Amino acid sequence: MRVLYFGTYERGYPRNAQVISCLRREGVEVLERHEGVWDSTRDKWALGGRTALRLLGAEARLAAGGRVRGVDAVVVGYPGQLDMPLARVLSRRLPLIFNPLVSLTETLVNDRGRFRRGSPAGAALRALDRLALRCADVVVADTAQNAAFLSELGGVPHARLEVCLVGAEERVFRPVWKRPKRFHALFVGKLIPLHGLETILEAARLTPEIPFRIVGSGQLGALLERAPGNVQRVEWVEYELLPRELGVAGCALGIFGTGAKAQRVIPNKAFQAIACGTPLVTADTPAARELLVDEVSALLVRPGDAEALASALRRLAVDESLAERIGAGGRAAYETHASEAVLGRRWRGLLERVADRS
Repeated sequence: MRVLYFGTYERGYPRNAQVISCLRREGVEVLERHEGVWDSTRDKWALGGRTALRLLGAEARLAAGGRVRGVDAVVVGYPGQLDMPLARVLSRRLPLIFNPLVSLTETLVNDRGRFRRGSPAGAALRALDRLALRCADVVVADTAQNAAFLSELGGVPHARLEVCLVGAEERVFRPVWKRPKRFHALFVGKLIPLHGLETILEAARLTPEIPFRIVGSGQLGALLERAPGNVQRVEWVEYELLPRELGVAGCALGIFGTGAKAQRVIPNKAFQAIACGTPLVTADTPAARELLVDEVSALLVRPGDAEALASALRRLAVDESLAERIGAGGRAAYETHASEAVLGRRWRGLLERVADRS
């Protein structure tokens, strides 16, 4: 089977890199027609007019490649809303699969507040989301919760939605965790509302005896200026070095936001942690329950509840057997539901079904 991965997708982003890796592992020949726009920036959503010009140039170069031929299907990767209309034209009757991960509306309007709800820009983003989703023969979501959301957002029949978990790149994230001599809680990620940084910092205030290591920067970075003394801030760690961080942490922190999006997603950081065997503490959400079991493969706490998070961290800090059990259970959940072998078969199977229908 031959597949074309198409667009301005961020090549190094885990969702794209992992899908391509999974497919190749399953014997799928993956070709790429790629024009980089997002690869050189940490925060793609903060850019403005210059990026718009780069996008226009990239779309022109993609179009210059002409009609897509000689493949069984075309996949448009994240973030690909702007690529989808062109991909639909160039792929003609070939199956077109959209792997969006997020909607522009929720990311830029609801989550990050770049545009107001009901504003012309917000309406334009919603229209672009709907157009991109409707261009696809199949939309692949990362959770069942997100599949339902994207179906409603795009007015797309649920039968045209598939679910493939995100997983982790196994060339980077492997079982490395060993219980450290001194416990600390590790958070890695962009500092955006979804992640619940306020909840993490309040939990740190409630547990002055527990060190916190927060790796990342972003929209809510100013909150760290008032962080308690047991919080260490590191602005950036290279992607390839993240397993070193996870391997020596007492536990990894997931997300704790209370918004609608937080209920529907399992973030990269969660998959990366359990792939490394690191005990995970994250919010108890419908999406998390698609993969994790409380007290078995993670400790799940109520979203936005700093006291519940503090209590979970105190338990892990003093109970070695609990930490080891949660770490092993998380790794088992990863191997069963989210490993490259499992997701590779899932991706290849859905692509073959779509190709057979065309």
